[in-house]
Amino acid sequence: MTSQFDALVAHLRTLPPIAVAVSGGVDSLTLATLAHRVRGADTEMFHAVSTAVPAEATGRVREYALREGWTLHVIDAGEMNDAAYLRNPVNRCYFCKTDLYGSIAARTSAILLSGTNTDDLGDYRPGLKAALKHGVRHPYVDVDIDKMGVRAIARQMNLDDAAELPAAPCLASRIETGIPIAPGRLMFVHQIERALTELLNPETVRCRVRDDGVAIELDEAALRRMTPIHRQLIAADVRKLWPDETPPHTIEFESYRRGSAFLHLPKAN
Repeated sequence: MTSQFDALVAHLRTLPPIAVAVSGGVDSLTLATLAHRVRGADTEMFHAVSTAVPAEATGRVREYALREGWTLHVIDAGEMNDAAYLRNPVNRCYFCKTDLYGSIAARTSAILLSGTNTDDLGDYRPGLKAALKHGVRHPYVDVDIDKMGVRAIARQMNLDDAAELPAAPCLASRIETGIPIAPGRLMFVHQIERALTELLNPETVRCRVRDDGVAIELDEAALRRMTPIHRQLIAADVRKLWPDETPPHTIEFESYRRGSAFLHLPKAN
């Protein structure tokens, strides 16, 4: 992986002053840390906060900024005031990233970098269209680095805490397409996922809000560890914390499926 690390360092050195969008996941934390170590004061970091961003992610970004000496700007990108985003269409991420990149561009003249890696190119990523619109660069893609390569680079840089972070898309990704995004629903998702983490310490956990109820998705090992008592406790939490007036029709416990929030089609009028 040294060749990938060296290629990334060389690439970062060719760029003009840079600003890194830091979400708090392994990709952006690793990129921001390396960029700052290579470029020093010629870098700045931007982290957006909202009810769609877990507090733990913001905490990690602040810790890294303090430890590494970053110039960090914590901003509100304004997606919770964007009607197109709140409608939660299939291309919701386009509106979210448009708001994010537009907010950063209004605060800096530096070239904006994202932590997108080559594995992301195989998914449906409407946010990449927003990135193209704002001239965002993707250094990992530029030098052909995938997720495994990012984790290897993080370990090489002694960022072991970041290297082991599980994938953690924003909380809005748990709300099934076509169901409006609302702060209460995002808070509910976060509370349930935290309760599951404390109870079972799963490798992967998703609390999906669907048109017909709630689906709790866990990795296979965690699902096998789940006892009837565990199910009762979580189901009770779901009913207690449910943010909407009508209680969920069903509470299901299922194996994790990537992208399974993209299922619901709005009913015809």
